[in-house]
Amino acid sequence: MMRKTSTVLLCVTLTFLTFACKNETTDNSATETATSVSDTSATTTTMATDTSATAPTTTASSSLSSSDTEFVNKAAQGGMAEVNLGQLAASKGTSADVKAFGNRMVSDHGKANDELKQLAQTKGVTLPADIDQESKDMADKLGKASGKDFDKQYIAGMVDDHEKDVKEFEKASASAQDPDLKAWATKTLPTLKDHLKMAKDAKAKLK
Repeated sequence: MMRKTSTVLLCVTLTFLTFACKNETTDNSATETATSVSDTSATTTTMATDTSATAPTTTASSSLSSSDTEFVNKAAQGGMAEVNLGQLAASKGTSADVKAFGNRMVSDHGKANDELKQLAQTKGVTLPADIDQESKDMADKLGKASGKDFDKQYIAGMVDDHEKDVKEFEKASASAQDPDLKAWATKTLPTLKDHLKMAKDAKAKLK
């Protein structure tokens, strides 16, 4: 009887020890798994943070100085205005000189505008999409005029505009900081001077 009792106790003890060992193994495995997941999560978070912090940013910016950029913008708006008003003169003008001058504006300033657009793209400059308010007002005024009155107003406006243009381009051809812009202004200046002479001659004939 004592032997049976000892045997039973021994079995129970062995069973308990086996169960305890399994639980300890399971607990250790769960702990190691949780630690591994935690470490992986922390590493992933750190990597994400580092990637965000070191991600390169690219921002397009102009390579021109503020004064050169201002000149480019004014030249672009002025060129567009000359083309628009030139088209108007070619269709509404009554004088042969006015019509010829209008067509010359469309041709010469259209070419200069294309050159300036290409130059601006290489310098990272976005040109204005529309003409300035002064040119819009002039276009509205000319749109309401007709006959000789139109011719006189248009040519008078072209004389004033080109006198200003010549001064601006003379300044840019002498002091523009960007060499390419300076070269373009120098190249365009003689054409503007020729325009001014034509406008003055046409204005004298309309008196």
